[in-house]
Amino acid sequence: MEQITIIKNETCSVRIELGIQRITEALQHAGYAVAEEKMPENFEDYRNIPGKKLYAGVQKQDRFLQWLEENEILVFHTKEPEEEGFYIESCPARLTVISGGSETGAMYGCMELKERVERMGEMPAEITFGDAPVFKLRGPAVGLQKTKVEAPRLTYEYPITPGRFPWFYDREMWTKFMDMLLDMRCNVLYIWSGHPFSSLVKVPDYPEALEVTEEEFQQNRELFGWLTKECDRRGIWVVLKFYNIHIPLPFARAHGLELLQTNISPLVADYTRQSIREFIKSFPHIGLMVCLGEALRGTQNKTDWFIDTIIPGVKDGVREAGLAEEPPIILRGHDCDPIGAMEEAKKKYTNLYTMWKYNGESLTTYYPKGNWQKIHQSLSGLGTTHIMNIHILADLEPFQFNAPLYIQKCVQAGQNRYGCNGLHLYPLFYWDWPYTPDKVSPRLLQMDRDHIWFAAWFRYAWNPDREENTEREHWENVFARHYKISREMAIKLLAAQENAAQCAPKLLGRVGITEGNRQTLSLGMSMSQFTNVTRFRPNRELWGSVARKGEQPDDYMIKELNKEPHLGETPYDCVEEVMAHAEKALDLCEEVVTAQGEDREDLNRLYTDARAVYSMTISYCKKIEAAMEILRYKYTMDEKCRGDIKLLEKAEQKMAESLEEYKKLAALTEETYFYANSMQTPQRKIPFPNGETYGHWTACLPEYRKELEHFRAHLAELRQGILPTDHAREVTAEPLKPAPYTLLGSGSCENYGLKKGESVFSDCSCKIINLAPELANLTGVRMGLGAAIEEGVTVKLALPQDSYVLAGYMNAKGVEWLQLPDLETNTHADDRGGLTVVYANAIKAEACPPINIHAYRYEKGTHDIYFGTGAFLIAGVVAADTVMKPRNANLAGEGLETLDWLYEE
Repeated sequence: MEQITIIKNETCSVRIELGIQRITEALQHAGYAVAEEKMPENFEDYRNIPGKKLYAGVQKQDRFLQWLEENEILVFHTKEPEEEGFYIESCPARLTVISGGSETGAMYGCMELKERVERMGEMPAEITFGDAPVFKLRGPAVGLQKTKVEAPRLTYEYPITPGRFPWFYDREMWTKFMDMLLDMRCNVLYIWSGHPFSSLVKVPDYPEALEVTEEEFQQNRELFGWLTKECDRRGIWVVLKFYNIHIPLPFARAHGLELLQTNISPLVADYTRQSIREFIKSFPHIGLMVCLGEALRGTQNKTDWFIDTIIPGVKDGVREAGLAEEPPIILRGHDCDPIGAMEEAKKKYTNLYTMWKYNGESLTTYYPKGNWQKIHQSLSGLGTTHIMNIHILADLEPFQFNAPLYIQKCVQAGQNRYGCNGLHLYPLFYWDWPYTPDKVSPRLLQMDRDHIWFAAWFRYAWNPDREENTEREHWENVFARHYKISREMAIKLLAAQENAAQCAPKLLGRVGITEGNRQTLSLGMSMSQFTNVTRFRPNRELWGSVARKGEQPDDYMIKELNKEPHLGETPYDCVEEVMAHAEKALDLCEEVVTAQGEDREDLNRLYTDARAVYSMTISYCKKIEAAMEILRYKYTMDEKCRGDIKLLEKAEQKMAESLEEYKKLAALTEETYFYANSMQTPQRKIPFPNGETYGHWTACLPEYRKELEHFRAHLAELRQGILPTDHAREVTAEPLKPAPYTLLGSGSCENYGLKKGESVFSDCSCKIINLAPELANLTGVRMGLGAAIEEGVTVKLALPQDSYVLAGYMNAKGVEWLQLPDLETNTHADDRGGLTVVYANAIKAEACPPINIHAYRYEKGTHDIYFGTGAFLIAGVVAADTVMKPRNANLAGEGLETLDWLYEE
C-alpha cells in the first residue's frame, strides 16, 4: 500500500485541519496509507521524508511556504492566492503544496484536491492549479418559518421552540447540511426570522419580551452557539435576518401594542435597540440582515429606524463586547429607499452590504432589464458588496428544477447586468424547510432531492464564466454519477431538465399577474386573470423588468386590431415555445425512465414532474388561446356586448381542452404532492384567494369547472340573443348599520357625517358629489390633506367591539394619495383583510379621483392606524359580523365591457 505523508505544523488552524481531514479520508478510500509528520526544523529536510508528501498553509503567514517561494520551489503560474483563493502545485521531491490566501482559501484548496482524488481514484502525479471565487458571498437561506399563520401571531412570527422547529435542534441534520455547503464552497448561511431576538437573548429592562421558556431559551443559546462554531470551522459566516417593526407577543400584550408597528415609538425603539445590543454581546461573530419593511410604513421612517435604532444597537453591542471590528450589516433593499438608507448609514457605519431580489419572488429570466436592473446597478454602484437574492421561487413550486445551464445564465446576468458579487439562495420550497412537498413518508429533505439546484447555483457563484460546452459535459457527468445512469441517458436527462425549466418562467413572464408570492403559478389562472388583468392589480414590473420584451394578451390584441406591428415575444410565441419545451422534456424523461426501469424512485419523481409540467403547460396554453379569442370579441363587440359568437365558441373549445389537461394534472398531483405552495396563508391570491384553502390542484379544479359551466351558460344566452344588459338588476342596497367608535387624539383628524356636500378633507374643500347607498348613514374621519402628504396621518380609534374600519383609497397614482399596500413588497398587507375592494368607485368628490372602500378588521380596543404617507379617509366603522356584498358602485361610469360576467354565475 502506497503511503502519503501529511506534513503538519503546530499552528495549523481548525479550517485547515478540516481540509486535511477531508483529504485524508479521500486518500484512504482510494487505497493509500496516510501518515503525519511534523515539519523538520530545517525546511530543506522535507526532502528526507520518504514517498509522496502533502502540505497546506496560508501563503502570507506560513514560513515554510515563504521559504518555498524564496527558493523558487513554489512558483505561481497564475495570480497569487488572495482571501479565499488557493494554489496547488506539485513541487520537487514529491511534495504537493496547497497555498491559501487565507485559512478558508487553504481549506478550499484541500477540498479541490480531495475532489480530484475522488474522481481519479488516486493522488494526482502532477498538479498545478490556482482558483478563487468570483462572488464574495455565496450561501443559502434557511427560514425559521411555518407554512401557515399561527394565531394570534401574524406572518413570520414564530418563537424558536422544539415543538415548532424540531429540525432546528437536529445536530446530525445540520452537520449534513453544513458539510454539503462546504463541498459547494459556500461561505455564508442566512437564517431568516420575523423577530428572533426574543428567543435568543434576554433584555434586562424588558423581561416580559422573552417568548420561550427558560429551558427552551437555554436550548436555543446552546444550539445557536454550536451552529455558529461549526459553521465557522467550515469557513461559513452565519447571518441572522429580521423584519421591522415586529415585536414579541408577550411584549405587545404587556404594553397594549399592536404586534406589527407601522410607526416608530420610543418604547419599541428602545426595546429593539437593547435587543440588538444583547444579541451582539452574546453572538459577536454573527452578521445581521435588516429588512426595513414590511410592517413599518413611511420611507423616512424606515431610514430613520435603520440610522437611529438598528445601527446604534449594533454599536452599543460592539462597545460593550469589546469588539475590535464592527460586525457586518446587510441591508435588504425591500420595501424601502435602500439608496437613501445606505447613504445615511455609511456616515455612521463601515461594514455594510446590500441585497436586492434577482427576479422578484420568482425565477423568470436571465434577461433582466428595466427598473429592476436600475435598482441593482444603483446598489452595486455604492461600492459595497451587493448580493443577488434568489427569492421564494413562487413560480417553480413544488417541482424540481435541475437546470444548471439555465442557472449559469442567471448568475451571469446577475454579475454582468446587475453588478452583483454575492449570492443569497432560497431553497425551492422555502416555507417548509427542510422538507420537500413530495407525498412520501418519511418526508424527503430538500438538501437531498434538490441537490443539483444547490450545486449549480453555488458552482456559478464561485465562477459564472465557465465555457458552455465544457459545462454541459461537466453536468452530463454529474447527472450520470448522481442518478447512477449511463452517459447516454445523462445527456437526455439533462436536456429534459433544461427544457422543463423554460416552461414556468416563460409562462409567468408573458401572462402572469405578478412575480411575487401572491401567485402560485402551477395552480393555473382564471379566465378573468387573462382577459381583465387590471382587476387583479398586476405588478407591471414583472413585464417591464423581469420578463422578455414582449406583449401581454391585451397589448397584442389591441395592436393586432389596430394593424400595428408587434414587438418582442407575443402570447402566441410563448405558447409555441413552451409547448415544444414541455413535450421534449416529457419525451426525454420517458426515455430515461423506460431504459432504467420503474423501480427508480428518484427518476420516477423527475418523470412525474415532467408529466405535471407538461399538463400545466398545455392547460395554460389552451387558456391563453381561449383568452385571445375572448379579447378579440371584447375589442370588436358593440356597446351591448354583441359580437362575433364564433370567437366565443372557439374560446369555449379551448377552455374545455384546458380543463381536460388540468384534470390530468390534479389527478397526478393528488398522488404525488401534499400541496403546491409552501406559503399557505391569505397572502396567496392568484388563482384564488387564500393559499390554505386553495393549496392543491384538486381544490382549484372545481373552480375551473364552474368557470367553464358559467361560460357555456352565458354563451348559450348570447346565441339566443339574451344580452347581459337585458337581465341586469338595479342595485337597491341598504345602508350599513354604523358601529360606535371614538376618535382620539388631536391633529388634523375630525369626525364628519358621510353625505353629499361634506368635504372629505379637513383643510380644503373637496365636497362629496355622490356616494354608494351603503355608506349613507356612516360617520367618517377626515384628515388634513397637507399633513397626509407630508408625513402621513395616524388615526387613533377606540372600538368598544370587534369591528370593520372602512378605509377609502383614491383610485389614482400620485404622491398626494395613499397607495393601497402591496403584497409584492408587504406580506402583511392583507393581515386585517383590507386588501380587496369591497365597494369600488363608491364615493365621488370634487377634485378627487373615484374612491374605493376597503374593510379592515380590528378587534375591540384602541388602535393607532398609520398606513404611511398620502391622503385617504375613514368612511366609517361597522360591526365585525356585518355582511358586506362586494360590488362596483359604478360612480366612475364603469360597465360590463370587462366581460367578467361571462365566467360568473
